[in-house]
Amino acid sequence: MISRRDFLQVGMAASAIVGGSGFGNWARLAAQQSLSQDQLLEFETFGNVSLIHVTDIHAQLKPVYFREPSENIGVGSNKGAVPHVTGARFRSLYGIEDGSPSHYALSSGDFASLAKGYGRVGGLDRVATVIKAIRADRPDAILLDGGDTWHGSYTCYKTAGQDMVNVMNALNPDAMTFHWEFTLGSDRVTEIVENLPFAALGQNIFDVEWDEPTELFPPYKMFERGGTKVAVIGQAFPYMPIANPGWMFPEFAFGIRDENMQAMVDEVRADGAECVVVLSHNGFDVDKKMATVVDGIDVILSGHTHDALPEPVLSGKTIIVPSGSNGKFVSRVDLDIRNGQLMGYRHKLIPVFADVIERDAEVSALIDEQRAPYLEDMSEVIGKTESLLYRRGNFNGTWDDLICDALISERDAEIALSPGVRWGPSLIPGQDITREDIFNVTSMTYGKAYRTEMTGEFLKIVLEDVADNIFNPDPYYQQGGDMVRTGGLGYRIDVNKPQGDRVSNMTLLQSGEAIDPARSYVVAGWASVNEDTEGPQIWDVVENHVRNLGIVTARENNSVEVVGA
Repeated sequence: MISRRDFLQVGMAASAIVGGSGFGNWARLAAQQSLSQDQLLEFETFGNVSLIHVTDIHAQLKPVYFREPSENIGVGSNKGAVPHVTGARFRSLYGIEDGSPSHYALSSGDFASLAKGYGRVGGLDRVATVIKAIRADRPDAILLDGGDTWHGSYTCYKTAGQDMVNVMNALNPDAMTFHWEFTLGSDRVTEIVENLPFAALGQNIFDVEWDEPTELFPPYKMFERGGTKVAVIGQAFPYMPIANPGWMFPEFAFGIRDENMQAMVDEVRADGAECVVVLSHNGFDVDKKMATVVDGIDVILSGHTHDALPEPVLSGKTIIVPSGSNGKFVSRVDLDIRNGQLMGYRHKLIPVFADVIERDAEVSALIDEQRAPYLEDMSEVIGKTESLLYRRGNFNGTWDDLICDALISERDAEIALSPGVRWGPSLIPGQDITREDIFNVTSMTYGKAYRTEMTGEFLKIVLEDVADNIFNPDPYYQQGGDMVRTGGLGYRIDVNKPQGDRVSNMTLLQSGEAIDPARSYVVAGWASVNEDTEGPQIWDVVENHVRNLGIVTARENNSVEVVGA
């Protein structure tokens, strides 16, 4: 078994940066099937500064099942590099024993049976326990939230994010950055941010009218911790008006803004910062590139792509730390800062096994208080699944197959399109499907299910555009999530070809006929970024479909042939 506690040494300036991960230890314990809370939280305190990172919680207050992707394709220079390694190869790379809790937490294989043994993950009351334990060891640790926090559940939708605001405030973070939060709309985001008791950061959030940074979202905050000046710079999701409806936040502009990031790094260094941390919602590959473009970043805490890696990745001289999603993990990073330089680090990705980590009583009570007014309605059982329902993977997940089936059936369509979003917990075979479960994979502020006509030519344009957002070899042009999910439509895709040439062999599945570029097809979908979209809410469409089915059985989906992965 690989143990990265044998420290990796990397040349840095005139000195050496020494790094280590606590993964090797908990992997060994996991392989022995003997995890306890003390073992999960065990950490050899190091250096003088501690960072705590959570990201992409997507409003999951309670423990959930969450399956990691079985497919995560990398292109260009990232082909075959983590996080674009999955399954048995991933487990071999990190020395993970098959069937162990670390297999269950970090990989997708045999998920349903492992889930029955190891139980749910996450729950912000368990996350609170982890955070308090770290603070007990390092009282001045900096807690940072990477965004996608006020979005993704029944109660978050009903309260316009207030449930998550209340609970996160109880965790007492030091700063956060943003993505889906903006889909609450500018007025609501402004209302919340103006009352936050911690910093709301975004060096790349600009005022549209003046093309300059906004006062509401300062670019950075300085902290004095462990006798060291630490600068935390926020980086919100760069592609908001492309991936989400720009009409919901017309006052704000985004973008990567490398030049401004470099200016901010230079500014905080000139102000005495001895350590520069970027709290990012770029996505992992974008963060890797930014680390090579912008000089002077010590650590990037990475969010957006939901990657969970047991060890940081070094890009140039920058340590990149991804921390998963849905409250499934908490990252602790201890830094040794001396004479204005990062001399070493120690890291641990802490899996939040809900049956191992005790609930924090105060936060647990607060969570129940947020949920109480809605509990009866969202707990109603709509159906049952005899199959694993999951969302993740570049091309399809069984939750999205079910959503596409619902769109075709309930909206009387030939073809269905469902966005390739990454959020949404899993259900294991034998579970009831509640209204809350349906909201967990459909909840958003622009969830209307449209019905329209598209020509075969336009459908190909849609597929090609989305594919380029994912498989462009330059990470800075990767602006989407995963590939748009299709129902009733099959195709072939070569991920290594240029835009316009990736998609071929488009087929209407109900007849087996090739898609005719000139013919119009009835298409149903949801999550259109257009302001005037009409139709029922997607959760109502799915609920009706599941209620009619009674028992959900996922079919094998071989409608997409992938080449070049």
